[in-house]
Amino acid sequence: MTELRHRISYLALVVGAGFVASLPLGVAVAIGEFGGFAFGRLARSKRAMARRHAARIGVAEAAIPSHLDRMFRAYGRYWAEALWMRPKNRAAIDDGISHEGVEHVEKPRDAGTGMIYVLPHLGNWEFAGALAESLGIRVVAVAENLANQRIRDWFIGLRRGLGIDVVLATGSREVMRKLEAAIAANAAVALLSDRDIRGRGVPVEFFDETTTLPAGAATLALRTGAPILPVASYFREDGGHHVVIRPPVQVDLEPADRSAEVARITGQIARELEILIRRAPAQWHLLQPNWPSDKNQQHEEEAGT
Repeated sequence: MTELRHRISYLALVVGAGFVASLPLGVAVAIGEFGGFAFGRLARSKRAMARRHAARIGVAEAAIPSHLDRMFRAYGRYWAEALWMRPKNRAAIDDGISHEGVEHVEKPRDAGTGMIYVLPHLGNWEFAGALAESLGIRVVAVAENLANQRIRDWFIGLRRGLGIDVVLATGSREVMRKLEAAIAANAAVALLSDRDIRGRGVPVEFFDETTTLPAGAATLALRTGAPILPVASYFREDGGHHVVIRPPVQVDLEPADRSAEVARITGQIARELEILIRRAPAQWHLLQPNWPSDKNQQHEEEAGT
């Protein structure tokens, strides 16, 4: 039965993605935004979690309803664009990207050191990958290992066609070896860093509350010497995208206490992610519990239903 559901889901995705990819980008985005808005009104648990995150990042109580509507529209736009992006649309993708801070990636590219991008779930981070490729930088992204193998492989193939190689987050040591090899080949390793999926991260203060964030970027930087660059790709109102690359996070490559340095670096990454998110908070579409209090609240709500 599970296999049948996976097959049906895969076929639905392929058909739907083919339809979206055939549309002009503006039409695909409009459909995605409407779908995101509808989802945000119907998915009560997701909206409740998004409300908690909005309050945490400082959105005023009176402004939260409109903020959530904008956020879910942005979430729908992300998925529409993810399905629309194809090699045949590459010219349109490149023409719609503006940027700031490119000098921060050109320096390690030219020095041959490789680099590490840390990104939040904000805007459409895959357009940052498109910009990197246009600058002659190969991107290797770490992605969640989906249970549906067909859908997983479809997304991997799609991203490979756009110049983004994918390493699956299986939790094995082989993952780190592949990322180290990518750095050695002067590639950029892209890590979504505002959510600790496996729950094995480093305790940090993130938006004034203690949680954990992944230690992968800090560990990889200490092993390879590659700079850590905070990156975000924002939606522009004209339909384009604006990629922001901030200066590298300070890393002590010869620390007296390696574990303490991993913790310090990860804490600094948290500060950088806050800066990027606050620049366009309604584009931050993180819908899962991300702090211990979120999970406690979710358990209480489930127990009360």
